[in-house]
Amino acid sequence: MPDYEIFDLGPLTLQRGLTLPKAHVAYKTYGTLAADKSNVILYPTSYGAHHTDIDWLIGSGRVLDPERYFIVIPNQFGNGLSSSPSNLAEPFGLGRNPVFTHWDNVQAQERLLRERFGITRLALVYGWSMGGQQALHWGALFPDRVSAICAVCTSARTSPHNTVFLEGIRAILTADGAWRDGRFVERPVRALRAFGRVYAGWAMSQAFYREALWSKIGFASLEDYLVRAWEGNFLRRHAEDLLSMIDTWTQSDISDNALYGGDLAKALAAIEARAIIMPSTTDLYFTVADSAAETKLMRQAELRPIESIWGHRAGNPIQEPADEAILRQAVRELLAH
Repeated sequence: MPDYEIFDLGPLTLQRGLTLPKAHVAYKTYGTLAADKSNVILYPTSYGAHHTDIDWLIGSGRVLDPERYFIVIPNQFGNGLSSSPSNLAEPFGLGRNPVFTHWDNVQAQERLLRERFGITRLALVYGWSMGGQQALHWGALFPDRVSAICAVCTSARTSPHNTVFLEGIRAILTADGAWRDGRFVERPVRALRAFGRVYAGWAMSQAFYREALWSKIGFASLEDYLVRAWEGNFLRRHAEDLLSMIDTWTQSDISDNALYGGDLAKALAAIEARAIIMPSTTDLYFTVADSAAETKLMRQAELRPIESIWGHRAGNPIQEPADEAILRQAVRELLAH
C-alpha cells in the first residue's frame, strides 16, 4: 500500500501550453494541523527524490518538528509519483512528454493546500536543491502567503554553469542505444549507471573524495560507494522522469512568468518572507557567489553559507550530523519570529 495520498487536479493546463486531461499531486503530511492553521511547513521534493527520500529530517529533535508543525511534502511533477512521463496516459508518452515548470508545481501545491486543507498561509517553506527552487518560487508568486523561507543549496534562476551540468547528464541518458526517435524503447541500464557515476562527481566535493569520507558512512571502497550509493540511486527511477526533471530544473526561474516578465531583480525584491539562503561552500553547481548575488536583491534575506566538504549534499546531510545542526538552527530562528 502507498504511504502517500493523491490530490486530483482534474484537467490541468501547464505553463508551456499543453493540457493534461487528468493531473495529480502525490503528497504526504506529518504532524497535526493547528485549529488556526498557523503551523504549516511546506517541504517540496528535490531532483529524483520521492517524499521517502527526504523525510528523514522530520522528527522530534530533527530539522522539522512534527510535534509542533504540520508538514506537507508535495512530490514535484515528473518524479514518478505525481503526474510524470512514466504514469501519463496517451497521447502523452511515446516521445510526447509535456514540460513541467516550477510555476506548474507551485500552482498545483497552492491548490492542494487551499482546497484540501483550507491553508492559505505558510509559516515556512523549506527546500533543498530543486525543492529550494520551489521555495523561492513560492516567495515570489505568493509573497503575502509565506512568512519564512529556508532555501538550501539552490537558486532563484538556474545559472549558465548549472545548465552545462544538466545538459551533460541529459546527454548521458539520450546517448544510450535505448533512446530512439525521441523516447526510450527499453530500460537504458548502461546510461543510468553512467548517469549515477557522473552525478557523483558533481554532487560531492573534491575534498569529500580526497578524505575518503565514503569509508565513514558504510562503504568498503570507492567503487562500492559509486555502485550502491549512486548507480543504485538512479536505477530506481524511470529515465523519462529523470529527463523531465532536468527540463524543470533547466527552466527554473522565479521571474519567468507574467508577473515579472523575466525581471529577476524585480521577482527577488517582491519576496516579503524572512529568508535564510544557505549555499554549501563546496557545492559545485549552486555556488556561494551565485547565491550572494541573488540574496542581496531580496528584502529580508540573510546569506548563511554552510562550511562543509560534503558538496551539494551538505544541504541533505542524512549522514553528517554537524551539517544537520546548522540547518536545524536556521529553521528554529526563522520560526521563532
